[in-house]
Amino acid sequence: MTGKVETMDASDAHENAPSAKKSGKTSLLDSGEDFEVLDEEDIDDDLPPLEDAGGGDRNVADNAENKNAEEESEASAQMDEWLDVLGNDQLKKKVLEPGKGRASRPQKGQDVEINLRTHLMDGTLVEEQNNLSFTLGDGDVIQALDLTVQLMEMGEKALIHTDAKYAYGARGSLEPEIPPNAQLSLEVELVGATDAPDVELMPPSDRIALAIRKRERGNVHYQCADYAFAVNSYSIALQITESNSKVDISPEEEEELLDVKVKCLNNMAASQLKLDHYDAALKSCVSALAHQPDNIKALFRMGKVLALQGEYTEAIQTLRKALKLEPSNKTIHAELSKLVKKHSEQRGAEQAMYKKMLGNPSKSGTTKSRAKSSWGLSWKWLFGATAVAIGGVALSVVIAARN
Repeated sequence: MTGKVETMDASDAHENAPSAKKSGKTSLLDSGEDFEVLDEEDIDDDLPPLEDAGGGDRNVADNAENKNAEEESEASAQMDEWLDVLGNDQLKKKVLEPGKGRASRPQKGQDVEINLRTHLMDGTLVEEQNNLSFTLGDGDVIQALDLTVQLMEMGEKALIHTDAKYAYGARGSLEPEIPPNAQLSLEVELVGATDAPDVELMPPSDRIALAIRKRERGNVHYQCADYAFAVNSYSIALQITESNSKVDISPEEEEELLDVKVKCLNNMAASQLKLDHYDAALKSCVSALAHQPDNIKALFRMGKVLALQGEYTEAIQTLRKALKLEPSNKTIHAELSKLVKKHSEQRGAEQAMYKKMLGNPSKSGTTKSRAKSSWGLSWKWLFGATAVAIGGVALSVVIAARN
């Protein structure tokens, strides 16, 4: 939407480690079962032998063998069956080649590296990416990857089947070319995982680039109508721009970071408006205007938020300020005209309501005035008639006296 204010500025992390309750498993204390009380003679007072007391090496070796056998059997079981990641049969994972064990699984917040092959369910290869890097849990990739890679072991190869809901949704994608509502089959290999770099120690140019990437990912979520995920990406980008820098940063780089921050705040306000989070959207607009008081997009969205909250007078003033800064903007013109008309209709309705509540003062005033005027005319007529009568009597007396 080039040239329009609503255009985005080039605009839930799920935890999948289920608890014991979620998996249906409860401890004995939670089960509500009664404990069996033993007699004192049934209780063995001898402590179990220490693990390293006598024959320890053999026990340790036996334990290691048993542990390896258990891991091998578990890996074999995983390879033979699908894991329903979310319990709704819409996101499933199957191990093709086992990895290095549970301890090697990556953690949320780490930067992971994967090899990825994306197929349609009919087998059509639509994308192949080697050494794809992203931050786990930040929403940098489709949800299917963000959720399942957390369950993979280092070196593991897995097959993932996902519904469109956790991929590219009802809109599909142009790059890669994915049709709308497409289910996907993903072949994933987890290559590596490292801790994310300390933002405060990053060179300013890298920090700016990282904030821009997070913001652009938010724009992708916004265009897919995933507004909650968009807010999450913008929030991460904001944290990057607001972090203190422990390295030298030039005034030009500070200005560039500030520009990225304001764009994130504007795009976040747009997403919060879509979610009907008006207070949060207003706060985002106020923050953006605190840095750039004449930012037209922030003024426009602030006007919309105020109008939705019923603050028509303030909304009209805010939109007029935006229009003064950009008189040719048709979007602001249309919004302002609509708002002025709505405000006028509301005021008319309020006036009609007040008249109904208090009666029609103008009509009653006219009636009283007419009654008063009529009463005044009656007195004047009576006074005139009396004067004429008295005058007639006096004239008759004078004539009689002369005679």
